[in-house]
Amino acid sequence: MEQKDNWKAKVFIIGALVGTLSGLLAAYIITQRADRVQERPQLSAGEGVKLGLGVLGVLRQVADLNVGK
Repeated sequence: MEQKDNWKAKVFIIGALVGTLSGLLAAYIITQRADRVQERPQLSAGEGVKLGLGVLGVLRQVADLNVGK
């Protein structure tokens, strides 16, 4: 039984690594842009909504993957 559930731990670890790396990359891009325009980054409510919908879109695409079929 332990061998069967081992894949679940691997999926969580890979997901955590991908999420961490993508978050770090996003932070790097934001800081580079802020340095280029010499301003502190600001996120408006509209931009926050766009960002949230974009993340939900990515999660929906992941959920729709035909893994194992």
